[in-house]
Amino acid sequence: MPWWFFRRRSRGSLSAAHVADLAQPSSGWLPGEVALPRLQGSRRYLQEQPYLLPKDLGEVNRLDFQHYALRAALRGNYLAPIEQPRRILDVGCGTGQWAFELAHQFPQAEVVGLDLEQVKPSASPPPNYRFVQGDVLKGLPFDNDSFDFVHQRFLVLAIPQAAWQAAVQELARITAPGGWIELVEAGTALQDFLPSGPATQEFHTLSAQLLALRGLDAEGLVMRSLAHYLEEAGFVNVRYQPFDVPLGEWGGRLGSLLALDMREARKAVSAPVAARFARSEQAVLQLIEQAYQEWNQFRTQFHFAVAYGQKPLTR
Repeated sequence: MPWWFFRRRSRGSLSAAHVADLAQPSSGWLPGEVALPRLQGSRRYLQEQPYLLPKDLGEVNRLDFQHYALRAALRGNYLAPIEQPRRILDVGCGTGQWAFELAHQFPQAEVVGLDLEQVKPSASPPPNYRFVQGDVLKGLPFDNDSFDFVHQRFLVLAIPQAAWQAAVQELARITAPGGWIELVEAGTALQDFLPSGPATQEFHTLSAQLLALRGLDAEGLVMRSLAHYLEEAGFVNVRYQPFDVPLGEWGGRLGSLLALDMREARKAVSAPVAARFARSEQAVLQLIEQAYQEWNQFRTQFHFAVAYGQKPLTR
């Protein structure tokens, strides 16, 4: 994508080098042309999409950084008891890092990454990986019963709350009998950041209103309904595992990683928040920095969950 879409990196933000330090092995990226974006402030956002976060170099770095932090929190890339899948799909693959690692882990499998656009074309993708452009809200471009393992992570800021049941039904349609779906989602309610200080509470109040205006989940209902969605789709052996992870240096290396990721995610939406509530972006960024400091002071924990289930062999 053209370099002028990229925000100049501020002190303390995630850099490509910072992200690469966490990757074993590291994979490079090359800029590629994408659809004409909508600019708001210094960040690049997609047009005609409910997706709240930007699509630019800063977000590419954050998503890779987030991947390594989540891998540390989960102690792996997935929880579902998959064995030797033949075809794997990552819906909303972002930078493709999760899919690349699954492609290396299962070299006999075809691994497909699907997203609205390819944000980080790789100079040397695994030979068994391919990218497909698509949108789960418009139906997935795959036949019924196509994949043995379907993975979807952190799309609560992309899929409207009212569309979640149908979206999981679509994931179920393309899952092969005996195959697995795994959903990983973050909490979006204030109760998912406890204990919390005044800056954390104020930013949550603003962001929750912005989420609600876009039809996105502002109350943490999606995360708490993951198992229900899978059961409604007819899946069996459904498991739901919540996680409470530390935010801040008080939680050691993992807490430091997750706090940095969380701060950068909030900075990524500072321009839309500022524009919606008639505040300066600098004031919003200061509020985010205050919240970041509070997480150590209050020993805040962040709540997310993983749910997985199996498609019956006969329906």
